[in-house]
Formats: sequence, C-alpha cells, structure tokens
Amino acid sequence: MKAVFRVVYGVWCWTLLSVCGTGALLLALPLPTLTQRRRVARGSARLFLAASGMRLTITGLAHLPPGPCVLVANHASYLDGVIMQAALPPRFAFLIKREMRTMPIAGIMLARLGSEFMERHDRKRSGADARRVLKQAQRGHSLAVFPEGTFTATIGIDHFHAGAFMTAARAGLPVVPAVIRGARQLLPAEQFLPRPGRVHVAILPPLPAITATDRPSIHRLRDDARRAILANADEPDLHAPTDAG
Repeated sequence: MKAVFRVVYGVWCWTLLSVCGTGALLLALPLPTLTQRRRVARGSARLFLAASGMRLTITGLAHLPPGPCVLVANHASYLDGVIMQAALPPRFAFLIKREMRTMPIAGIMLARLGSEFMERHDRKRSGADARRVLKQAQRGHSLAVFPEGTFTATIGIDHFHAGAFMTAARAGLPVVPAVIRGARQLLPAEQFLPRPGRVHVAILPPLPAITATDRPSIHRLRDDARRAILANADEPDLHAPTDAG
C-alpha cells in the first residue's frame, strides 16, 4: 500500500509542479519588471509546496542585508531551486548551470526571472559567464548560489567552488550563508518520486564584504561560509580530515 501511495503522490507532485510552472510562466511573461515576474514565481513556488504537503518554514530573513549580497546555500535535492525561490525575496537572481536553459518551460521561465546561466565544461565560455555575473553584481544585483555545484546520493556537505566568493569579493558584497534542511528527504538524488515532509530554510548572519581579492582571502571567505553552513546543516562534512591511525 505504501508503494502505491508513493507512486500516486509522486505523480501528483510532478503534475502539480508542471501546472504551477506553466501557470507562472503565462502570468509572468507579459509583466514588465523583473520584480513583478519574480513575485509571481515566488507565489507559484509557495503554492506548489503547500499543495504538495511540503511544509516550508523560513527563519533569519532579518539577516539579509538591505543592499545587494551573495547568498550561498547547501545543495541536496532537485527541489532546492523551488524551495529557495519560495523562501527568498524577489531581489535575488539565481546562478544556474547552463544546461537548464534548454529545458522547454523551465529554461524560458528562468531566463525571464533574470537567472544567470553558467557554463561548467567549456573554460572559455565559463570565463565569459563569470565576467557577466560579476558585472551584474557590481550593478547591485543580489545573487543566490549553490556553491557545491551539484549533489549526489551521499549525505553530507561537499566541496564549495570559489566562483561565488570571487564574485562577492570583487563586487565588494557581503556573503550570506543559508541552510536548507529536509529537502534531501523530500527528493534525494537518484530518486524520481518526491515525498511529503517538512523543509526549513535558515538564513544565517552575513559575512562582511572583503576588499582583498587574492586567492587565500577568497578561500578563507569560502571556508568561513562553509563552516557556518556545516554547523547548522545536520549533515556531515564530506571533506573532513580522517584519522590515519
């Protein structure tokens, strides 16, 4: 019986997500401003989570600086983007892998929301994307990034790439760590059917902007953000030193 429920619930979730996504796209396409379009997407994401029985709680929104910033969060589920769209105010643009741009509905919607697409495999194109993202940050745009880049079925916090922290340093923006708890249980890697449950987004105190852009300074900023997330994520460090003895 449980297996039947999981299948029925999973099909319902994917159908609901498709309906909410298409509806958001149709409503947002004609709107003239990014803020208006992002508000529609935020409402659609919240509707999906509520209607699918995925209860979202958010704490620490007061930690978000009044001005632009770079928010970094752990990445554990296919639903993380939807969850953060529902959780964050509409001033945030998401940094997303370029492959998402080719998806029929999601790609159009993400582009209309001002998402920044990043190439991961072509070094030349990746550099051009990084320069474009930096210009956006320097113009006062807030960014939301999953610095692990991807996720696997292994439970834990993986290595953080330095790109988001380089952008924050060069643009003179604070870095805000954020923790997503519960998303891995809703829809982990290597599974297709979501489950109902609770998910919590905790916005942590910001790390102040740094002026130095040398590699050691950027790596310290990255490591400080990762430690803050690890301390609040209830998941192990996949790169913790092991006892050789």
